[in-house]
Amino acid sequence: MSIILGIDPGTIIMGFAVLESVNNKLDVITLGVEKMDKLPDQNAKLKRIFEKTNELINTYHPNILSIEAPFYGKNVQSMLKLGRAQGVVMAACLNKEMEVFEFSPRKIKQAITGNGNAAKEQISAMLHYMQLIKEDSPYFDATDALAAAVCFHLKNKMEVSQGKFSGWSNFIKQNKDRIIE
Repeated sequence: MSIILGIDPGTIIMGFAVLESVNNKLDVITLGVEKMDKLPDQNAKLKRIFEKTNELINTYHPNILSIEAPFYGKNVQSMLKLGRAQGVVMAACLNKEMEVFEFSPRKIKQAITGNGNAAKEQISAMLHYMQLIKEDSPYFDATDALAAAVCFHLKNKMEVSQGKFSGWSNFIKQNKDRIIE
């Protein structure tokens, strides 16, 4: 059994999700966002990120963090803020002896939708299709966090499964539990 904390870091809105994985069955324990747009400065936002992360850890006792890695962008200041937010989350989790995994936004999108360039709406729709959320979330930050957690689960499952796949039919035969009818 794994309890995976998924985080979409941000200093205005931080998305979070806690996902339980038992025998390849996934159950969303909690899903939400932490809004920080009203906080006075960056230090207050980083403190709130740290507090919220610790609150999630102490409440749900995850053993794994799956976090969206910062991506290269044109705005250096935004990247710096995002990197700091990610670092605060990682420090809180490492302090609690959790394993930490980070995935690029492209890798997460690829794992969930099969398309590394998928829109946030497509990710939310696929998570709904996978029956992990009941309806489209008004906050894509929350579904992005859930997607990060699911990405870890799928990556881990693929590493554990044995054998190589020579095509879709072979993959489907060896992964019947992943087919939703």
